Amino acid sequence: MMYQEPARWSYTFQTLSFMSRLKLQLEPVPGRLPQAEKSVRVFERSVYSDRYIFAKNLFENGSLSDVEWHIYQDWHSFLLQEFADRLLLHGFIYLQASPQVCMERLYQRGREEEKGIELAYIKQLHGQHEDWFINKTTKLHLEALQRVPVLVLNVSEDFSEDAAKQEELVGQVNTFMRNL
Repeated sequence: MMYQEPARWSYTFQTLSFMSRLKLQLEPVPGRLPQAEKSVRVFERSVYSDRYIFAKNLFENGSLSDVEWHIYQDWHSFLLQEFADRLLLHGFIYLQASPQVCMERLYQRGREEEKGIELAYIKQLHGQHEDWFINKTTKLHLEALQRVPVLVLNVSEDFSEDAAKQEELVGQVNTFMRNL
């Protein structure tokens, strides 16, 4: 519904997205004892990317009104402050690919709900990711986020059948995670 009628459904969709991610990130690690070694959890997106990539983009492209954007930022900041100790992130992994490659992969997935997505929207999201992780121009409300390390992996080339490339990428991720 958000892709069909963004001005109507963007705030609702971003609220649902944030709450879903917040609940997931607050869940205890299954089987983890309090004194156990640190465990690693990897999320496709975070409560931070919800705000600084997706919601910010919807505001900048006019799909969220000024009032919706301010309300979103207010409750987002409040909830992150309330749960700060349980939402600490140690690193970001940015899978970098051109908007055209992302669009091709979106078509390959063939998800019904993604059929209305246009290249212009993918380009906007790409710009948001680049501004945050590469150009470092995104203004973050938590200064500590600026110091969180970022691993940038160029995944423009199709490596689905390339075991050596897969191994190389996994090796980079493992090294990054060991050094956090």
